[in-house]
Amino acid sequence: MNSRKKLLTVLGATGSIGVSTLDVVARHPERYGIFALTAHRQVDKLFEQCRACRPAYAVVDQPADAQRLQALLDGVGCCTEVLAGPEALAAVSAAPEVDMVMAAIVGAAGLVPTLAAARAGKRILLANKEALVMSGALFMQEVAASGAELLPIDSEHNAIFQTLPAGFERGLQGSGVTRILLTASGGPFRSMPLASLSSVTPEMAVAHPNWVMGRKISVDSATMMNKGLEVIEAHWLFGAPAEQIEVVIHPQSVIHSMVAYEDGSVLAQLGNPDMRTPIAHAMAFPERIGAGVRPLDFFELGQLSFERPDLDRFPCLALAYRALKQGGIAPAVLNAANEVAVACFLEGKLRFDRIGTVVEACLNVIPGQTVESLEGVFEADRKARVVAASQVEAFVR
Repeated sequence: MNSRKKLLTVLGATGSIGVSTLDVVARHPERYGIFALTAHRQVDKLFEQCRACRPAYAVVDQPADAQRLQALLDGVGCCTEVLAGPEALAAVSAAPEVDMVMAAIVGAAGLVPTLAAARAGKRILLANKEALVMSGALFMQEVAASGAELLPIDSEHNAIFQTLPAGFERGLQGSGVTRILLTASGGPFRSMPLASLSSVTPEMAVAHPNWVMGRKISVDSATMMNKGLEVIEAHWLFGAPAEQIEVVIHPQSVIHSMVAYEDGSVLAQLGNPDMRTPIAHAMAFPERIGAGVRPLDFFELGQLSFERPDLDRFPCLALAYRALKQGGIAPAVLNAANEVAVACFLEGKLRFDRIGTVVEACLNVIPGQTVESLEGVFEADRKARVVAASQVEAFVR
């Protein structure tokens, strides 16, 4: 092992992935240090993290929050410099001192700093699936051009990465792999009567049965849009066509995903549902380090079960497959429309069962076109948000 500490920038440090990352770092102070921590608006939480980790930089969204955080840090003698805005996010992602970037900002806001890390040739610990959903071809081109190392953090994609053949290069052809099997818990409404979905509240939707996650991603799990986005992400990460990516509902969330081979073998990665496992795996790869995760007890577990996803119950999953097959700007439209719809649901402006309706309307209204630049991606994102907002407003009227 290299004796020099590896320095991390953690994008989205106050979220669940960021917190888990800092926990793993704290378990191995001889191996890892923090260069920068970033957050959107949780100034008090970021302050406590900066006191504990002493990063060179902290980044928040708004200048007023930056001034407040800087005053708090100065008051306790912490020498962290506080910056604000998207340019600062990109700067701390691409800084020469940084070895690894944990890309854990939720949604489209994480795309630019993650791209900056890719262009700078960093090891990217990718928890922000939107970077690949919105601009898969462009993002992968930047990774290839710079020699960046892209390691997946989503438990499903990390499991696939661990069970692919040694020396695997993106593209299933010639690898012996026949299918990628993405497991899904099915969320809290897997067995709820369809007629009852219209009465689902935000509090019900964010109560995930197995994982501790943020509000937006918890809603995505409940609609299975999260799994749909993961299908698109798997396409770009592993060079797999949509027809060879299958979603399997596995309520126990113990098998994190599987890879099927031509000889009939199916390899699976198992573990307790704890994001510190894939985080530690990607941070130390190809080595293994302790993550603080409780060992899996098969006798306590008892049994594992599997189901096919019901697309009447989970229309968002079908819409994600549609967007992947359509290609071009469709995945960016899908993602933006879903972000608007989920935000409106969480604010009490949209019924849960209409999230998919809003997304489908945007895919129907916005004409498809190829993606030729990042500006084109952001324009598709902008259009989709306008259309989605108008669709929500039509339901309100």
